[in-house]
Amino acid sequence: MAKEKPVLNVAFVGHVDHGKSTTIGRLMFDSGALPAQELEKLKKLAQEKGKVGFEFAYVMDKFKEERERGVTIDLSYQKVITPKREVTIIDAPGHKDFIKNMITGASQADAAFLVVAAKEGVQPQTKEHLWLLKTMGVGEVCVLVNKMDTVEYKEDAYNRVKEELSTLLKTAGYKPDTMTFIAASGFLGDNVFKKSDKMSWYKGPTVYEQLDLFKEPEKPTNLPLRLPLQDVYDITGIGTVPVGKIISGVMKIGQKVIALPGRSGVGIQGEVRSIEAHHEQMQQAQAGDNVGINIRGIGKKDVARGDVICDASSPAKMVAEFTAQIAIIDHPTVIAKGYTPVFHVHTAQVPCQFVELIEVNRAGQTMPNPDFIKTGDVAKVKIKPIGNLVLDTNAENPHMARFAIRDAGKTVGAGVCISIVEKKL
Repeated sequence: MAKEKPVLNVAFVGHVDHGKSTTIGRLMFDSGALPAQELEKLKKLAQEKGKVGFEFAYVMDKFKEERERGVTIDLSYQKVITPKREVTIIDAPGHKDFIKNMITGASQADAAFLVVAAKEGVQPQTKEHLWLLKTMGVGEVCVLVNKMDTVEYKEDAYNRVKEELSTLLKTAGYKPDTMTFIAASGFLGDNVFKKSDKMSWYKGPTVYEQLDLFKEPEKPTNLPLRLPLQDVYDITGIGTVPVGKIISGVMKIGQKVIALPGRSGVGIQGEVRSIEAHHEQMQQAQAGDNVGINIRGIGKKDVARGDVICDASSPAKMVAEFTAQIAIIDHPTVIAKGYTPVFHVHTAQVPCQFVELIEVNRAGQTMPNPDFIKTGDVAKVKIKPIGNLVLDTNAENPHMARFAIRDAGKTVGAGVCISIVEKKL
């Protein structure tokens, strides 16, 4: 059997109408993933709808409503095969109403293209998306200076955008000197799949080449074992079988583990007796594997969805309170001290209270001790879980530090845990 190529998830983000969907459509077509007759159909459709020039965007914007409005509403996924990888492209919506979908996209991404139109330069959502990428832990970002045809492929126009963006990137904690900037025209296909002959001054990679240049995402097998439970089954002849996806570390038969918080709230010790993945018994499993396990010492009533199986020698922390960096995506009014939404962390859902607003970054300005925070803000806050919560800090294990904040059936925000005050057991 041929070895499968490693998978990389890449999100395209940026301000509405800066050409994300068009660039992806062009990439799909030029790389052969989109057949010519399909493009012809889309071209005709775009003309009928009075949207001439939207055919490439239509590749991603499959929904009728999106086609009529000319904006991407939900995430859509496409596969592109490169020499080194199988790339899943996530087209994240630029339109501000759809920012919560963009968050989901960013949280799944290993790398991202921040798309900025050469003529318009940095726009409000360029900033917002950049902060969200940072908050959601996407370290690998490439800047795509798009629509170079609208500035006659001039180098000084490209440099102006590059300079403006470099300032912004620094404020968000990125290092522009180590980042790749690509000069391209998604619509005309310059430097998307093929090298452009209109910008002899540009020496960098094409978008397609860049897909193979992003750093390999580390399989977090070097971190301690963390297995958040999805469900717990009782299986005749085997007994209790907790199931879930290992998000970091390695699990072996005979390993000493602890389930946190467990029904007792103080953790339950056990030893791994058997591991099964894809209906096969295994001696060991690692980060990325979906497994069912049987643990000596842990029964059906001891654990539930949201508990985390950890290596007993280096367990995650039970949290009394924690400090987090959060982005408020969509809240109808303002958030003040005392607000208690539900935090979705790995597989757990725990109500948590905002006990202190430490600082807020609003429109590029940082202010200490704000009275409130609102949609569009990136803030540092102190949070107290109402109930048992198991977490790691972003520095220790980013895979166990991210969360979404939900209230009244919608996503209000997202963030990462920066520091923890441990619960005394």
